Order: sequence, then C-alpha cells, then structure tokens
Amino acid sequence: MEVLITGATGATGAATLAALGTDVTPRLMIRTPEQARRFPGRATAVADLDDTGAVRDALDGVDAAYLVTSSSEQAAEHQVRFADAAVAAGVRRLVVLSQYAAAPDSPVRFLRWHAAVEAHLATLPIERVVLRPNLFFQGLLAFAGPIAHRGRFGAPIGGAAVSAVDVRDIGAVAAAALVEPGHAEATYTLTGPRPVTHPEIAEALAAATGRPVAFDDVPPAAFAAALAGALPPWQLEGLVEDYAHYARGEAATVDPAVERITGRPATDVLAFARDHAAAFTAAA
Repeated sequence: MEVLITGATGATGAATLAALGTDVTPRLMIRTPEQARRFPGRATAVADLDDTGAVRDALDGVDAAYLVTSSSEQAAEHQVRFADAAVAAGVRRLVVLSQYAAAPDSPVRFLRWHAAVEAHLATLPIERVVLRPNLFFQGLLAFAGPIAHRGRFGAPIGGAAVSAVDVRDIGAVAAAALVEPGHAEATYTLTGPRPVTHPEIAEALAAATGRPVAFDDVPPAAFAAALAGALPPWQLEGLVEDYAHYARGEAATVDPAVERITGRPATDVLAFARDHAAAFTAAA
C-alpha cells in the first residue's frame, strides 16, 4: 500500500510517518529539494500546494493520503484544491487534519476555515476521515525558552481546563485511519485522557525537570503585544481567538477516540512532560 504524507517536516506529519507500519510504502510530499534531503532513503515528491501539476504528480499511484497544510491565510483553499486533486488522481482515502470544535459559525477563524474544508470533503466521491485534535501538548515547546531561562510562561487562558492531546497520539490515529478498514466517513475528535489547566501543566513540567515552573495568566492584549512581529497579524489575531475559545471553557471535553482506535490510553500531561523534559531545560 502506498501512502502520501504531506507535512512530513511538521509535527503531525512526522508523527504519522513514524506510526506507519512496515507494510506501508510512504511517499513524502516535500516543498523543497533541501527539505527532501532530510529524508535519505525515503521516497519523496517535491511539490508546493500552489503547484497543481506537482501535486498531481505527487498523488499519482497513491492509495491513501494524509493532508495537513502549514498555517497560512490560504490553508483552506490549499486543502480544498488538494482534495479535488486526490479525487482526480483516483486516491481511495483521504485523511485530513482539522481542529477540535470546527464549526461554520465559530468566532474563531481557524475553526470556520476547517469547517469549510470539511463541508467540501463531504461532497467528494472519496473515502474521507477527518481528525479534529484539541490543543497540542507539543505547542508548549514554543515556551521552552522562557521556561528554561525564567521558570515561567504565560497565556490568556486563566484557569480554564483543556483536554490537550499529544501529537504522537494524533499520528497513531492518522496512521490507523490511512491503512485500516472501517474508518471511511468518520470524524474523530482527538483529546488527551483528561482536561488540564495551564497551572497543572506548569506543575507537570516542574516535576519532570526538577525546576520550579510557574504559569502567568496574561491579558490577551499583552499576549498579542509580546508576539507582535513574530507572527503575521492575521495569525496572531487567530491565535488570540483560539485562546479566548479555550478560556471560555469550550475545549475541556474528553473523547475516547484515541484509546478506541489505538488500543492504548491517550498520553497524559505527566508523560508528555517526562518525555520532553530536556527541551525545557536545554535552552538554559
């Protein structure tokens, strides 16, 4: 079975690739030849999502494809175009990364964009599987510097709990959805085993690193100001909308999909912290 993995240099694409069995032949869709050199011995297809011909060539002969796009204002357009190309290429199954609580009337732009893609997928003659993961634990790695240097990190979320999920669990579910029967037309909400607050995350990181770690509830405007220049305005505004969604308590529900599909419990925050402790101390 030949499977195309987009986003192999990113978090969920790499996790999906790692979770695929040896009976699967992965083909990695990479944006540049330089990135392709990071995967010696792997079959790669250099294709940018804006290059319809290159995407068509990447999909040629593929049985199933995993679709994730990098963050951009054209992300929904890219996903729709890729899905149409997969249908035209005769791909049997498409597994698409969406987002927890995607809805067309959401106040969060990213959730509206994902909902638009999901609606388009529902019109296509292809086996489709939609993955809706909650906040990634691995997103905390963006705070590794402040945690290592100052022993604290901040976000505009207060004490709201979020059923955050480990990227490795997303990859395991994606790999199963790509190759196993019985997933067609499914939409899976992917969460961790319990909702956790950011102060609880700080406690887990402190226990794993053996260093004090504190969480600061930061006002949205201060959070945005701290990131100004590091992110384009549209992405920063969307991130603030995401955190407002979390702060309203709208992302605390736990779903059993990870355990049901993988046969093992979803990764807890304590395990994530232990496995990544070095990342939160190396920067110091």
